[in-house]
Formats: sequence, C-alpha cells, structure tokens
Amino acid sequence: MDVKFVNPFVQAIGNVFRTMVQTEVTVGRPHLKAEPAATIDVSAIIGLSGDVTGSVVLSFDQESAVTIASKFAGTDVKPDHPDFADALGELANIVAGNAKKDFHGYEVNISLPSVIIGEGHTVSTSHVAPQLVIPCECPLGNFAVEVSVETEQERIAKSSMAGAEAGA
Repeated sequence: MDVKFVNPFVQAIGNVFRTMVQTEVTVGRPHLKAEPAATIDVSAIIGLSGDVTGSVVLSFDQESAVTIASKFAGTDVKPDHPDFADALGELANIVAGNAKKDFHGYEVNISLPSVIIGEGHTVSTSHVAPQLVIPCECPLGNFAVEVSVETEQERIAKSSMAGAEAGA
C-alpha cells in the first residue's frame, strides 16, 4: 500500500480524536494484517469507492468502544443504547472523510457507516488489496484502524496481468 494513502489516515486519526473526542492518540507502527482474527468486539466500517476503492475499519474491544463512544457522544452510551452504534459509525465516517481529503488527485466517495457489535467477531475484507493495521493507544482505550485501499490504476494493472496469465 502506497504511503500516500497511509499518512492521511495517521494524520486523520490524531486530528479527529484530538478535536472530536478530546484525547491524544499515540499511533503505533502500521503493519500488514496476516489473517482476519476474531479478537474484536465492535467494528465501525466505511467503504471507499471511485478512483480509490477499499475499506476503513475502526476496531475496538468492548470497554474501549464504550469509553470512546461515550466521550464522543458527550453522554454515557452502552452497547444497548440507541446512540452507541451511531457514535462509533460517525467517528469512522469523520476519520475516513478527513483522510480522503488528502488523497490529492483522486475522486473518492465514502459509504454510510456500518457497525458490527459482537464479541470476538471477524471483519473479512477483500483479499485483492493488502490490509494495513494502524494500532492506536489513548487514555480512553486502545483500538485499531484497518485500511485496505487500491487505486483504479492498480485494479487495471492486476486485471491486465491476470488476463495475460490466463491467455498464456
């Protein structure tokens, strides 16, 4: 994954959490996700389409999700509260929106957020593009931002290579 897509997410995470959640985030070293693992309890998912396609997933353990959602919403929200999923979905939406504004020269659309709540679930994304995990720590809890993006040019090149290999 090109660093021109990683840095906007790293910056967006810091900016969004500083301004919208009033907390500082320490971003760890990004790494490729080896395999989907069922270790998360809450996932807020945003799809990307246009010149860049893929997904952004904010993943939390239950305790971190409750603390972060409550701080963001300005009131206590537990997983059964009607605003819990909305708060985390909106947080993912703002992170994705802030990152995409720095995808200079690319037209990118973001989907409405989806939020999955359930202990130990797995979010499986396309295996076409690598999935980068950006680990994050803050006083409200730890979480990860998982980013998987591919440009239209990369899709076309892969398609051409696959067609050439099939014809060989």
